Amino acid sequence: MRRLADLYDALDQTTSTNAKVEALTRYFQQAPPEDAAWALYFLTGQKLKRLLTTKLLVGWTQELTGIPDWLFAEVYASVGDLAEVIALLLDTLERPSEPEELPLSVWLEQRLLPLRTKPPTEQREQVVSWWRAMPRREVFLLDKMLTGELRVGVSSTLVVRALAKVLELPASDVAHRLMGTWTPSRAFFERLVSKDGADVDRSRPYPFYLASPLEQPPASLGAPRDWLVEWKWDGIRGQLIHRQGDTFLWSRGEELITDRFPEITAAASTLPEGTVLDGEVLAYEDGKPLPFARLQRRIGRQKLTPKVLAEAPAAFIVYDLLELGGVDQRALPLRERRAKLEALLEDHPRFPISPAVEAAGWEALASTRDESRERNVEGFMLKRWDSTYQTGRKRGDWWKWKVDPFTVDAVLLYAQPGHGRRSSLYTDYTFAVWRGDDLLPVTKAYSGLTDEEIGRLDRWIRAHTREKFGPVRSVEPEQVFELHFEAIQPSPRHKSGLALRFPRIARWRTDKQPRDADTLDSLEELLHDSA
Repeated sequence: MRRLADLYDALDQTTSTNAKVEALTRYFQQAPPEDAAWALYFLTGQKLKRLLTTKLLVGWTQELTGIPDWLFAEVYASVGDLAEVIALLLDTLERPSEPEELPLSVWLEQRLLPLRTKPPTEQREQVVSWWRAMPRREVFLLDKMLTGELRVGVSSTLVVRALAKVLELPASDVAHRLMGTWTPSRAFFERLVSKDGADVDRSRPYPFYLASPLEQPPASLGAPRDWLVEWKWDGIRGQLIHRQGDTFLWSRGEELITDRFPEITAAASTLPEGTVLDGEVLAYEDGKPLPFARLQRRIGRQKLTPKVLAEAPAAFIVYDLLELGGVDQRALPLRERRAKLEALLEDHPRFPISPAVEAAGWEALASTRDESRERNVEGFMLKRWDSTYQTGRKRGDWWKWKVDPFTVDAVLLYAQPGHGRRSSLYTDYTFAVWRGDDLLPVTKAYSGLTDEEIGRLDRWIRAHTREKFGPVRSVEPEQVFELHFEAIQPSPRHKSGLALRFPRIARWRTDKQPRDADTLDSLEELLHDSA
Protein backbone atom coordinates (compact mmCIF):
# COMPACT_ATOMS: atom_id res chain seq x y z
CA MET A 1 0.00 0.00 0.00
CA ARG A 2 2.85 2.39 0.80
CA ARG A 3 4.43 1.88 -2.63
CA LEU A 4 1.08 2.60 -4.32
CA ALA A 5 0.70 5.75 -2.19
CA ASP A 6 4.17 6.86 -3.33
CA LEU A 7 3.14 6.31 -6.94
CA TYR A 8 -0.16 8.12 -6.45
CA ASP A 9 1.66 11.12 -4.98
CA ALA A 10 4.25 11.15 -7.77
CA LEU A 11 1.54 11.12 -10.44
CA ASP A 12 -0.61 13.70 -8.69
CA GLN A 13 2.21 16.18 -8.13
CA THR A 14 3.34 16.61 -11.73
CA THR A 15 1.81 17.59 -15.05
CA SER A 16 4.85 16.35 -16.99
CA THR A 17 4.06 13.38 -19.20
CA ASN A 18 7.66 12.14 -19.09
CA ALA A 19 7.77 12.40 -15.29
CA LYS A 20 4.60 10.34 -15.03
CA VAL A 21 5.98 7.68 -17.35
CA GLU A 22 9.19 7.56 -15.29
CA ALA A 23 7.22 7.14 -12.06
CA LEU A 24 5.14 4.33 -13.57
CA THR A 25 8.25 2.65 -14.97
CA ARG A 26 9.94 2.68 -11.54
CA TYR A 27 6.85 1.20 -9.94
CA PHE A 28 6.54 -1.70 -12.39
CA GLN A 29 10.27 -2.41 -12.11
CA GLN A 30 10.18 -2.56 -8.31
CA ALA A 31 6.75 -3.90 -7.32
CA PRO A 32 6.14 -7.63 -6.84
CA PRO A 33 4.11 -9.09 -9.73
CA GLU A 34 1.01 -9.64 -7.58
CA ASP A 35 1.06 -6.00 -6.45
CA ALA A 36 1.86 -4.69 -9.92
CA ALA A 37 -1.19 -6.55 -11.27
CA TRP A 38 -3.52 -4.77 -8.84
CA ALA A 39 -1.90 -1.39 -9.47
CA LEU A 40 -2.33 -1.97 -13.20
CA TYR A 41 -5.99 -2.80 -12.57
CA PHE A 42 -6.58 0.62 -11.00
CA LEU A 43 -4.27 2.51 -13.38
CA THR A 44 -6.21 1.29 -16.42
CA GLY A 45 -9.45 2.69 -15.02
CA GLN A 46 -10.96 -0.43 -13.52
CA LYS A 47 -12.65 -0.20 -10.13
CA LEU A 48 -13.79 -2.49 -7.35
CA LYS A 49 -17.48 -2.77 -6.69
CA ARG A 50 -18.44 -0.74 -3.66
CA LEU A 51 -17.51 -2.70 -0.52
CA LEU A 52 -19.08 -0.38 2.07
CA THR A 53 -21.66 2.39 1.93
CA THR A 54 -20.60 5.99 2.43
CA LYS A 55 -23.16 6.21 5.23
CA LEU A 56 -21.22 3.65 7.27
CA LEU A 57 -17.86 5.32 6.65
CA VAL A 58 -19.21 8.75 7.56
CA GLY A 59 -20.86 7.39 10.72
CA TRP A 60 -17.68 5.66 11.90
CA THR A 61 -15.66 8.81 11.22
CA GLN A 62 -18.05 10.92 13.28
CA GLU A 63 -17.94 8.41 16.13
CA LEU A 64 -14.13 8.54 16.23
CA THR A 65 -13.81 12.31 15.89
CA GLY A 66 -16.98 13.56 17.59
CA ILE A 67 -17.66 15.90 14.66
CA PRO A 68 -21.38 16.81 14.33
CA ASP A 69 -23.41 16.35 11.15
CA TRP A 70 -23.50 20.03 10.23
CA LEU A 71 -19.73 20.46 10.53
CA PHE A 72 -19.03 17.27 8.56
CA ALA A 73 -21.32 18.60 5.81
CA GLU A 74 -19.46 21.94 5.80
CA VAL A 75 -16.07 20.24 5.52
CA TYR A 76 -17.36 17.93 2.77
CA ALA A 77 -18.81 20.90 0.86
CA SER A 78 -15.44 22.66 1.09
CA VAL A 79 -13.20 19.70 0.22
CA GLY A 80 -15.55 17.91 -2.19
CA ASP A 81 -14.06 14.42 -1.84
CA LEU A 82 -15.32 12.00 0.84
CA ALA A 83 -12.13 9.93 1.09
CA GLU A 84 -10.03 13.07 1.49
CA VAL A 85 -12.41 14.46 4.16
CA ILE A 86 -12.20 11.25 6.18
CA ALA A 87 -8.41 11.08 5.86
CA LEU A 88 -8.06 14.70 7.00
CA LEU A 89 -10.42 14.34 9.97
CA LEU A 90 -8.82 11.10 11.15
CA ASP A 91 -5.36 12.64 10.99
CA THR A 92 -5.83 13.70 14.63
CA LEU A 93 -5.86 10.06 15.80
CA GLU A 94 -2.79 8.70 17.54
CA ARG A 95 -0.91 6.32 15.28
CA PRO A 96 1.95 3.85 15.79
CA SER A 97 5.46 5.21 15.15
CA GLU A 98 6.09 2.47 12.58
CA PRO A 99 2.87 1.70 10.67
CA GLU A 100 2.28 -1.86 9.49
CA GLU A 101 3.40 -2.46 5.93
CA LEU A 102 1.65 -5.14 3.90
CA PRO A 103 1.77 -5.88 0.17
CA LEU A 104 -1.03 -4.32 -1.87
CA SER A 105 -2.25 -7.75 -2.97
CA VAL A 106 -2.59 -8.87 0.66
CA TRP A 107 -4.56 -5.75 1.50
CA LEU A 108 -6.99 -6.36 -1.33
CA GLU A 109 -7.31 -10.13 -1.40
CA GLN A 110 -7.11 -10.96 2.30
CA ARG A 111 -8.54 -7.83 3.91
CA LEU A 112 -10.68 -5.61 1.71
CA LEU A 113 -12.50 -8.04 -0.60
CA PRO A 114 -13.63 -10.38 2.25
CA LEU A 115 -15.27 -7.38 3.98
CA ARG A 116 -18.31 -7.62 1.71
CA THR A 117 -19.57 -10.81 3.41
CA LYS A 118 -18.89 -9.80 7.01
CA PRO A 119 -21.52 -8.41 9.44
CA PRO A 120 -21.52 -4.61 10.03
CA THR A 121 -20.04 -4.88 13.53
CA GLU A 122 -17.04 -6.80 12.22
CA GLN A 123 -16.72 -4.45 9.26
CA ARG A 124 -16.56 -1.49 11.63
CA GLU A 125 -14.00 -3.15 13.90
CA GLN A 126 -11.67 -3.96 11.05
CA VAL A 127 -11.92 -0.65 9.19
CA VAL A 128 -11.45 1.41 12.36
CA SER A 129 -8.39 -0.66 13.30
CA TRP A 130 -6.90 -0.01 9.85
CA TRP A 131 -7.61 3.71 10.09
CA ARG A 132 -5.80 3.84 13.42
CA ALA A 133 -2.74 2.05 12.03
CA MET A 134 -2.27 3.87 8.68
CA PRO A 135 -0.86 7.28 7.73
CA ARG A 136 -3.23 9.80 6.15
CA ARG A 137 -2.36 9.22 2.49
CA GLU A 138 -2.92 5.47 2.86
CA VAL A 139 -6.23 6.06 4.65
CA PHE A 140 -7.23 8.12 1.61
CA LEU A 141 -6.42 5.28 -0.81
CA LEU A 142 -8.07 2.72 1.46
CA ASP A 143 -11.33 4.69 1.54
CA LYS A 144 -11.24 5.15 -2.23
CA MET A 145 -11.01 1.39 -2.61
CA LEU A 146 -13.77 0.74 -0.06
CA THR A 147 -16.17 3.00 -1.93
CA GLY A 148 -15.14 1.79 -5.41
CA GLU A 149 -14.01 5.26 -6.42
CA LEU A 150 -10.23 4.91 -6.76
CA ARG A 151 -9.20 6.76 -9.90
CA VAL A 152 -5.58 7.55 -10.65
CA GLY A 153 -4.84 10.69 -12.67
CA VAL A 154 -3.08 9.04 -15.58
CA SER A 155 -4.17 7.86 -19.01
CA SER A 156 -3.98 4.26 -20.15
CA THR A 157 -1.65 5.43 -22.92
CA LEU A 158 0.99 6.47 -20.37
CA VAL A 159 0.61 3.17 -18.52
CA VAL A 160 1.19 1.30 -21.78
CA ARG A 161 4.25 3.45 -22.53
CA ALA A 162 5.73 2.65 -19.12
CA LEU A 163 5.12 -1.08 -19.46
CA ALA A 164 6.53 -1.06 -23.00
CA LYS A 165 9.67 0.58 -21.61
CA VAL A 166 10.00 -2.05 -18.88
CA LEU A 167 9.37 -4.95 -21.27
CA GLU A 168 11.33 -3.50 -24.21
CA LEU A 169 8.36 -4.20 -26.47
CA PRO A 170 6.40 -2.03 -28.92
CA ALA A 171 3.62 -0.13 -27.16
CA SER A 172 1.10 -1.60 -29.62
CA ASP A 173 1.98 -5.13 -28.44
CA VAL A 174 1.50 -4.17 -24.79
CA ALA A 175 -1.81 -2.46 -25.56
CA HIS A 176 -3.01 -5.62 -27.29
CA ARG A 177 -2.07 -7.80 -24.32
CA LEU A 178 -4.11 -5.57 -22.01
CA MET A 179 -7.28 -5.69 -24.11
CA GLY A 180 -10.32 -7.61 -22.92
CA THR A 181 -11.16 -8.77 -19.41
CA TRP A 182 -8.55 -10.04 -17.00
CA THR A 183 -8.22 -10.74 -13.30
CA PRO A 184 -5.35 -9.08 -11.40
CA SER A 185 -3.01 -11.79 -10.14
CA ARG A 186 0.63 -12.79 -10.08
CA ALA A 187 0.02 -15.30 -12.87
CA PHE A 188 -1.65 -12.66 -15.07
CA PHE A 189 1.17 -10.14 -14.65
CA GLU A 190 3.87 -12.73 -15.32
CA ARG A 191 2.10 -13.74 -18.54
CA LEU A 192 1.74 -10.09 -19.46
CA VAL A 193 5.46 -9.36 -19.12
CA SER A 194 6.68 -12.59 -20.71
CA LYS A 195 8.71 -12.01 -23.88
CA ASP A 196 6.67 -14.36 -26.05
CA GLY A 197 3.25 -13.30 -24.75
CA ALA A 198 2.29 -16.95 -24.80
CA ASP A 199 -1.07 -16.39 -23.13
CA VAL A 200 -3.57 -16.46 -25.99
CA ASP A 201 -7.12 -15.54 -25.04
CA ARG A 202 -9.40 -16.35 -27.95
CA SER A 203 -11.81 -13.60 -26.89
CA ARG A 204 -9.15 -10.86 -26.87
CA PRO A 205 -9.85 -7.91 -29.20
CA TYR A 206 -7.26 -5.67 -30.80
CA PRO A 207 -6.64 -2.09 -29.63
CA PHE A 208 -8.93 0.22 -31.57
CA TYR A 209 -7.59 2.71 -34.10
CA LEU A 210 -9.19 6.10 -33.37
CA ALA A 211 -9.67 8.98 -35.79
CA SER A 212 -8.76 12.57 -34.97
CA PRO A 213 -11.15 15.51 -35.46
CA LEU A 214 -10.59 17.29 -38.76
CA GLU A 215 -9.86 20.91 -37.87
CA GLN A 216 -8.36 22.05 -41.17
CA PRO A 217 -10.04 22.39 -44.59
CA PRO A 218 -10.38 18.92 -46.15
CA ALA A 219 -8.68 20.19 -49.33
CA SER A 220 -5.45 20.37 -47.30
CA LEU A 221 -5.45 16.55 -47.25
CA GLY A 222 -4.66 16.35 -50.95
CA ALA A 223 -6.59 14.61 -53.69
CA PRO A 224 -9.88 12.92 -52.67
CA ARG A 225 -8.84 9.81 -54.64
CA ASP A 226 -6.23 9.09 -51.93
CA TRP A 227 -8.96 8.75 -49.32
CA LEU A 228 -11.75 6.33 -48.51
CA VAL A 229 -14.74 8.45 -47.49
CA GLU A 230 -17.40 6.74 -45.37
CA TRP A 231 -20.33 7.90 -43.31
CA LYS A 232 -19.59 8.30 -39.61
CA TRP A 233 -22.12 5.94 -38.11
CA ASP A 234 -23.92 6.84 -34.88
CA GLY A 235 -23.88 3.58 -32.94
CA ILE A 236 -21.62 1.50 -30.71
CA ARG A 237 -18.10 1.01 -32.06
CA GLY A 238 -17.15 -2.64 -31.66
CA GLN A 239 -15.08 -5.62 -32.68
CA LEU A 240 -16.75 -8.86 -33.68
CA ILE A 241 -14.55 -11.89 -33.03
CA HIS A 242 -15.14 -15.44 -34.24
CA ARG A 243 -12.48 -17.86 -33.02
CA GLN A 244 -12.46 -21.57 -32.18
CA GLY A 245 -16.22 -21.87 -32.59
CA ASP A 246 -17.04 -18.99 -30.21
CA THR A 247 -18.18 -15.46 -30.94
CA PHE A 248 -17.43 -12.33 -28.91
CA LEU A 249 -18.65 -8.79 -29.43
CA TRP A 250 -16.64 -6.07 -27.68
CA SER A 251 -17.47 -2.38 -27.40
CA ARG A 252 -14.76 0.25 -27.73
CA GLY A 253 -15.00 0.68 -23.95
CA GLU A 254 -13.84 -2.96 -23.63
CA GLU A 255 -17.24 -4.13 -22.46
CA LEU A 256 -18.32 -7.57 -23.64
CA ILE A 257 -21.77 -7.01 -25.18
CA THR A 258 -22.22 -10.35 -26.94
CA ASP A 259 -25.46 -11.23 -25.13
CA ARG A 260 -27.03 -7.84 -25.88
CA PHE A 261 -27.15 -8.54 -29.63
CA PRO A 262 -28.06 -12.21 -30.18
CA GLU A 263 -28.93 -11.72 -33.86
CA ILE A 264 -25.40 -10.47 -34.57
CA THR A 265 -23.82 -13.27 -32.56
CA ALA A 266 -25.89 -15.91 -34.37
CA ALA A 267 -24.96 -14.52 -37.78
CA ALA A 268 -21.26 -14.54 -36.87
CA SER A 269 -21.31 -18.35 -36.80
CA THR A 270 -21.18 -18.22 -40.62
CA LEU A 271 -17.84 -16.39 -40.58
CA PRO A 272 -14.58 -18.29 -41.17
CA GLU A 273 -12.59 -19.31 -38.10
CA GLY A 274 -10.17 -16.67 -36.92
CA THR A 275 -12.08 -13.64 -38.16
CA VAL A 276 -12.08 -10.25 -36.42
CA LEU A 277 -14.15 -7.39 -37.84
CA ASP A 278 -14.11 -3.73 -36.82
CA GLY A 279 -17.38 -1.88 -37.18
CA GLU A 280 -20.43 -0.33 -35.59
CA VAL A 281 -23.49 -1.81 -33.94
CA LEU A 282 -26.53 0.07 -35.21
CA ALA A 283 -30.27 -0.07 -34.95
CA TYR A 284 -30.82 -0.97 -38.59
CA GLU A 285 -33.87 -1.71 -40.72
CA ASP A 286 -34.61 -1.98 -44.44
CA GLY A 287 -31.00 -1.23 -45.31
CA LYS A 288 -30.93 2.04 -43.34
CA PRO A 289 -29.67 3.08 -39.90
CA LEU A 290 -32.27 4.10 -37.32
CA PRO A 291 -31.76 6.91 -34.78
CA PHE A 292 -29.44 6.14 -31.89
CA ALA A 293 -32.40 6.54 -29.53
CA ARG A 294 -33.81 3.29 -30.94
CA LEU A 295 -30.59 1.47 -30.10
CA GLN A 296 -30.73 2.87 -26.56
CA ARG A 297 -33.92 0.90 -25.96
CA ARG A 298 -31.73 -2.21 -25.88
CA ILE A 299 -28.83 -0.81 -23.88
CA GLY A 300 -29.05 -1.64 -20.20
CA ARG A 301 -32.13 -3.86 -20.56
CA GLN A 302 -31.94 -6.88 -18.29
CA LYS A 303 -34.22 -8.87 -20.56
CA LEU A 304 -34.46 -8.62 -24.33
CA THR A 305 -38.12 -9.31 -25.04
CA PRO A 306 -39.41 -10.02 -28.57
CA LYS A 307 -40.99 -6.54 -28.48
CA VAL A 308 -37.65 -4.84 -27.75
CA LEU A 309 -35.87 -6.87 -30.45
CA ALA A 310 -38.57 -5.94 -32.95
CA GLU A 311 -38.47 -2.23 -32.06
CA ALA A 312 -34.69 -1.99 -32.41
CA PRO A 313 -33.37 -4.59 -34.88
CA ALA A 314 -29.58 -4.53 -34.91
CA ALA A 315 -26.89 -4.99 -37.52
CA PHE A 316 -23.11 -4.74 -37.51
CA ILE A 317 -21.88 -2.27 -40.13
CA VAL A 318 -18.36 -3.44 -40.99
CA TYR A 319 -15.58 -1.12 -42.04
CA ASP A 320 -12.36 -3.03 -41.46
CA LEU A 321 -10.82 -6.49 -41.35
CA LEU A 322 -8.34 -7.05 -38.52
CA GLU A 323 -7.87 -10.80 -38.63
CA LEU A 324 -8.60 -13.49 -41.22
CA GLY A 325 -7.90 -17.18 -40.80
CA GLY A 326 -6.23 -16.36 -37.49
CA VAL A 327 -3.70 -14.08 -39.22
CA ASP A 328 -3.34 -10.44 -38.16
CA GLN A 329 -4.20 -8.16 -41.13
CA ARG A 330 -3.50 -4.79 -39.52
CA ALA A 331 -0.13 -4.19 -41.20
CA LEU A 332 -1.70 -4.38 -44.66
CA PRO A 333 -2.74 -1.12 -46.34
CA LEU A 334 -6.43 -0.26 -46.06
CA ARG A 335 -6.98 -0.87 -49.78
CA GLU A 336 -5.93 -4.52 -49.38
CA ARG A 337 -7.90 -5.01 -46.16
CA ARG A 338 -10.96 -3.55 -47.85
CA ALA A 339 -10.65 -5.87 -50.86
CA LYS A 340 -10.45 -8.91 -48.57
CA LEU A 341 -13.42 -7.62 -46.58
CA GLU A 342 -15.56 -7.25 -49.68
CA ALA A 343 -14.68 -10.78 -50.79
CA LEU A 344 -15.50 -12.14 -47.33
CA LEU A 345 -18.83 -10.39 -46.75
CA GLU A 346 -20.31 -10.03 -50.21
CA ASP A 347 -24.07 -9.50 -49.81
CA HIS A 348 -24.10 -10.64 -46.15
CA PRO A 349 -27.48 -9.41 -44.77
CA ARG A 350 -26.39 -8.99 -41.14
CA PHE A 351 -22.91 -7.58 -41.86
CA PRO A 352 -23.27 -4.84 -44.51
CA ILE A 353 -19.98 -3.17 -45.42
CA SER A 354 -19.78 0.54 -44.77
CA PRO A 355 -20.14 1.97 -48.29
CA ALA A 356 -17.66 4.33 -49.86
CA VAL A 357 -19.11 7.77 -50.55
CA GLU A 358 -18.25 8.90 -54.07
CA ALA A 359 -18.11 12.56 -55.13
CA ALA A 360 -16.35 14.72 -57.70
CA GLY A 361 -14.28 16.62 -55.13
CA TRP A 362 -14.13 18.07 -51.65
CA GLU A 363 -16.78 20.71 -52.38
CA ALA A 364 -19.20 18.04 -53.55
CA LEU A 365 -18.41 15.97 -50.48
CA ALA A 366 -19.10 18.97 -48.25
CA SER A 367 -22.50 19.34 -49.90
CA THR A 368 -23.27 15.63 -49.37
CA ARG A 369 -22.09 15.87 -45.76
CA ASP A 370 -24.91 18.34 -45.12
CA GLU A 371 -27.31 15.40 -45.47
CA SER A 372 -25.81 13.65 -42.44
CA ARG A 373 -28.56 14.25 -39.89
CA GLU A 374 -31.25 13.25 -42.38
CA ARG A 375 -29.39 9.95 -42.76
CA ASN A 376 -28.97 9.48 -38.95
CA VAL A 377 -25.18 9.74 -39.23
CA GLU A 378 -22.65 12.18 -37.77
CA GLY A 379 -20.71 13.24 -40.86
CA PHE A 380 -17.80 11.56 -42.66
CA MET A 381 -14.83 9.37 -41.85
CA LEU A 382 -11.77 10.02 -44.01
CA LYS A 383 -9.23 7.17 -44.21
CA ARG A 384 -6.08 7.20 -46.29
CA TRP A 385 -6.15 4.25 -48.69
CA ASP A 386 -2.54 3.26 -47.93
CA SER A 387 -2.92 3.45 -44.12
CA THR A 388 -2.25 0.53 -41.83
CA TYR A 389 -4.52 -0.17 -38.84
CA GLN A 390 -2.73 1.50 -35.93
CA THR A 391 -3.26 1.62 -32.16
CA GLY A 392 -5.00 4.50 -30.42
CA ARG A 393 -5.35 8.03 -31.78
CA LYS A 394 -2.59 8.63 -34.34
CA ARG A 395 -3.00 11.79 -36.36
CA GLY A 396 -2.59 11.86 -40.11
CA ASP A 397 -4.28 8.86 -41.68
CA TRP A 398 -7.78 8.72 -40.13
CA TRP A 399 -9.95 11.79 -39.64
CA LYS A 400 -13.52 12.36 -38.53
CA TRP A 401 -15.19 15.20 -40.43
CA LYS A 402 -18.30 15.68 -38.32
CA VAL A 403 -21.26 17.94 -38.91
CA ASP A 404 -21.43 21.08 -36.82
CA PRO A 405 -22.91 20.44 -33.36
CA PHE A 406 -26.20 21.77 -32.06
CA THR A 407 -25.88 24.80 -29.79
CA VAL A 408 -27.85 26.24 -26.89
CA ASP A 409 -27.26 29.20 -24.57
CA ALA A 410 -28.03 28.15 -20.99
CA VAL A 411 -27.76 29.57 -17.48
CA LEU A 412 -25.55 28.03 -14.79
CA LEU A 413 -27.82 26.90 -11.93
CA TYR A 414 -25.87 24.36 -9.84
CA ALA A 415 -22.22 23.36 -9.35
CA GLN A 416 -20.39 20.61 -7.51
CA PRO A 417 -16.75 19.60 -7.08
CA GLY A 418 -14.90 17.49 -9.59
CA HIS A 419 -12.68 14.46 -8.97
CA GLY A 420 -8.98 13.77 -8.54
CA ARG A 421 -6.83 16.88 -8.68
CA ARG A 422 -9.98 18.95 -9.27
CA SER A 423 -11.80 17.68 -6.20
CA SER A 424 -11.31 21.04 -4.47
CA LEU A 425 -12.74 23.00 -7.43
CA TYR A 426 -16.31 23.36 -8.66
CA THR A 427 -16.06 21.83 -12.13
CA ASP A 428 -19.33 19.89 -12.64
CA TYR A 429 -22.14 22.18 -13.71
CA THR A 430 -25.91 22.01 -14.22
CA PHE A 431 -27.43 24.32 -16.82
CA ALA A 432 -30.97 25.55 -17.34
CA VAL A 433 -33.13 27.22 -20.00
CA TRP A 434 -36.24 29.35 -19.59
CA ARG A 435 -39.75 27.95 -19.32
CA GLY A 436 -41.84 31.06 -18.97
CA ASP A 437 -40.39 33.00 -16.06
CA ASP A 438 -38.68 29.95 -14.53
CA LEU A 439 -35.33 28.31 -15.22
CA LEU A 440 -35.59 24.59 -15.84
CA PRO A 441 -32.47 22.36 -15.64
CA VAL A 442 -31.84 20.60 -18.94
CA THR A 443 -28.32 19.14 -18.82
CA LYS A 444 -25.01 18.77 -17.01
CA ALA A 445 -21.57 19.46 -18.47
CA TYR A 446 -18.05 19.49 -17.08
CA SER A 447 -15.67 19.90 -20.01
CA GLY A 448 -14.69 22.76 -22.27
CA LEU A 449 -13.32 25.44 -19.95
CA THR A 450 -9.64 26.31 -19.60
CA ASP A 451 -7.89 25.96 -16.23
CA GLU A 452 -7.92 29.75 -15.89
CA GLU A 453 -11.68 29.88 -16.55
CA ILE A 454 -12.32 27.03 -14.10
CA GLY A 455 -10.44 28.90 -11.38
CA ARG A 456 -12.27 32.15 -12.11
CA LEU A 457 -15.66 30.42 -12.19
CA ASP A 458 -14.87 28.52 -8.98
CA ARG A 459 -14.23 31.80 -7.16
CA TRP A 460 -17.45 33.27 -8.57
CA ILE A 461 -19.47 30.20 -7.47
CA ARG A 462 -18.20 30.45 -3.90
CA ALA A 463 -19.04 34.15 -3.75
CA HIS A 464 -22.52 33.76 -5.27
CA THR A 465 -23.85 30.62 -3.58
CA ARG A 466 -27.56 30.74 -2.70
CA GLU A 467 -28.00 27.33 -1.04
CA LYS A 468 -25.96 24.22 -0.27
CA PHE A 469 -27.14 20.64 -0.70
CA GLY A 470 -24.23 18.53 0.54
CA PRO A 471 -21.45 19.09 -2.03
CA VAL A 472 -23.84 20.80 -4.47
CA ARG A 473 -24.24 24.58 -4.53
CA SER A 474 -27.14 26.52 -5.98
CA VAL A 475 -25.82 29.77 -7.46
CA GLU A 476 -27.23 33.09 -8.53
CA PRO A 477 -28.60 32.62 -12.07
CA GLU A 478 -26.33 35.16 -13.71
CA GLN A 479 -23.77 33.30 -15.86
CA VAL A 480 -24.62 32.26 -19.43
CA PHE A 481 -22.72 29.56 -21.33
CA GLU A 482 -22.89 28.35 -24.90
CA LEU A 483 -23.18 24.56 -24.91
CA HIS A 484 -22.58 22.22 -27.83
CA PHE A 485 -24.21 18.81 -28.15
CA GLU A 486 -24.56 16.10 -30.77
CA ALA A 487 -28.22 15.13 -30.55
CA ILE A 488 -31.46 15.78 -28.69
CA GLN A 489 -34.17 13.29 -27.85
CA PRO A 490 -37.26 12.90 -25.65
CA SER A 491 -36.59 11.63 -22.14
CA PRO A 492 -39.27 10.82 -19.55
CA ARG A 493 -36.50 10.55 -16.91
CA HIS A 494 -35.69 14.27 -17.08
CA LYS A 495 -37.94 17.02 -15.75
CA SER A 496 -37.48 18.96 -18.97
CA GLY A 497 -38.61 15.94 -20.99
CA LEU A 498 -35.43 16.19 -23.06
CA ALA A 499 -31.94 14.68 -23.04
CA LEU A 500 -28.91 16.24 -24.76
CA ARG A 501 -26.27 13.86 -26.09
CA PHE A 502 -22.57 14.60 -25.40
CA PRO A 503 -23.05 18.13 -24.00
CA ARG A 504 -19.93 20.23 -23.44
CA ILE A 505 -19.15 23.87 -22.80
CA ALA A 506 -18.18 25.80 -25.93
CA ARG A 507 -17.62 29.21 -24.32
CA TRP A 508 -18.49 31.41 -21.39
CA ARG A 509 -20.86 34.06 -22.74
CA THR A 510 -19.91 37.01 -20.53
CA ASP A 511 -21.46 39.22 -23.21
CA LYS A 512 -24.96 37.88 -22.53
CA GLN A 513 -27.52 38.45 -19.79
CA PRO A 514 -29.49 35.53 -18.27
CA ARG A 515 -32.62 36.58 -20.17
CA ASP A 516 -30.68 36.10 -23.42
CA ALA A 517 -30.52 32.33 -22.77
CA ASP A 518 -32.63 29.94 -24.82
CA THR A 519 -36.07 28.60 -23.92
CA LEU A 520 -37.43 25.10 -23.57
CA ASP A 521 -39.66 25.86 -26.56
CA SER A 522 -36.58 26.46 -28.73
CA LEU A 523 -35.12 23.09 -27.68
CA GLU A 524 -38.43 21.33 -28.35
CA GLU A 525 -38.50 22.95 -31.78
CA LEU A 526 -34.98 21.68 -32.39
CA LEU A 527 -36.14 18.20 -31.34
CA HIS A 528 -39.00 18.42 -33.85
CA ASP A 529 -36.71 19.61 -36.65
CA SER A 530 -34.17 16.84 -36.03
CA ALA A 531 -36.74 14.03 -35.73
